[in-house]
Amino acid sequence: MKIFPAVDILQGKAVRLYNGDYSEKTDYGDPVEAAMRLKELGAEYLHIVDLDGAKSGDTPNLGIISEIAEKTGIFVEVGGGIRSIETVEKYLEHGLSRVIIGTAAVTDSEFLCKAVSLYGSKIAVGADILDGSVRISGWLSDSGLMIHDFMSDMSKVGVKTVICTDISRDGALKGTNIALYEKLCKDFPDIEIVASGGVTAIEEITALKKAGVTGAIIGKAYYTGLIDIASAIEVAK
Repeated sequence: MKIFPAVDILQGKAVRLYNGDYSEKTDYGDPVEAAMRLKELGAEYLHIVDLDGAKSGDTPNLGIISEIAEKTGIFVEVGGGIRSIETVEKYLEHGLSRVIIGTAAVTDSEFLCKAVSLYGSKIAVGADILDGSVRISGWLSDSGLMIHDFMSDMSKVGVKTVICTDISRDGALKGTNIALYEKLCKDFPDIEIVASGGVTAIEEITALKKAGVTGAIIGKAYYTGLIDIASAIEVAK
């Protein structure tokens, strides 16, 4: 299982949100420095979210994100506001390893199908859920789609990786939703599931690995010292 430490970027800073609320943020300084620290701790993968882009549908933090990819030299995936082939190409041309399509996976099936057709495993889909329903537009709007219906759609399109975030757990340090990920792995064996939201203890890494997830994203638990990244990587292996 892979460990993806998270660096969320808002207005040029590394931040963590509480339950996806942009007004409930904690600032952790320079994103490039945060990424380099994670690499020094042994991270081989990074999960980047452009929170500004998630709202605007643009790439306002492209410079910072491409610098992270270049300086770390590791696998870096990015999500937030990716709604066109041009944006996908821009990120991949700037050294990103994988691009995560969120809102547009719900609102623009033609774009999603084209992206998957062109770039295959370099495309992942983000499924951000609250009370079983997929949220879009930076978690601000309810798509009306339930997670299992959404996953079925992704399977038909040929999506290989879905990063599933339980918003109710994200940044809340309440523990991750093991039962959710276990069910998704069981029901959709053709899709690699990456668990996100609320991973708080090393024991949860073990449980997620047992559940069958391909990867786990660790955010606030790292920044607050609850999880040691080096230990999490070792347990995941």
